Amino acid sequence: MAYRRTPAVQARLDAQRETVLQAAVALLAERGYGGCSMAAVAHRAGIATGSMYQHFAGKAELAVELFRAVVGREVAAVAQAVAVAAARGDGPHGRVAAVVETFAARALKAPRLAHALLAEPADAVVDAERLVFRRAFRDLIADQIRSAIATGRLPDQDAELTAAALVGAVGEALVGPLAAGAGPGEVIPALVTFALRALGPVSEVRPAVASGAAAAGPAELR
Repeated sequence: MAYRRTPAVQARLDAQRETVLQAAVALLAERGYGGCSMAAVAHRAGIATGSMYQHFAGKAELAVELFRAVVGREVAAVAQAVAVAAARGDGPHGRVAAVVETFAARALKAPRLAHALLAEPADAVVDAERLVFRRAFRDLIADQIRSAIATGRLPDQDAELTAAALVGAVGEALVGPLAAGAGPGEVIPALVTFALRALGPVSEVRPAVASGAAAAGPAELR
């Protein structure tokens, strides 16, 4: 007869798994994937290394779950920023600016973590998750581009291709500043200006934003 976990045992295991993931996130932010061995995470979580294998088959599986947990949080933050921009009455350009600003600002506040998500060499399974990560942001931007095309604010174009190019360019552009510890005031306005120029003619942008005041936020873009 197969052993069935009681609700109390399952609840304990679920709580321990969450503790392990939180410990792994903290280590990832401090040391990157290289510092997230099963033993290191177990030590940070306050459990025996052997107990880790009750939750994850090995480091690769842990890395995937860790990546998904952190990326899910980032995607949710960016989606919320887009929703706020839309509720505020910002047009498609302003909503794209909200994506770029929020993503870049959060990355620059946690540079080691962001570098791990974007560029640190890792297992092939993590590289596969990075593609999913990029597609999530691509889709957020593509939706805004389609809206702009439909309302005549942008010329006809392949929305997914443009969005994918923007995600790739912004991610690559952040790698150097993340390594150098650059501040958001130095980087974000340039990234927003680049993104808006890449979309096409931006007649809604006020001169102050185009000249470098994009750090004021997407409220400047209607």
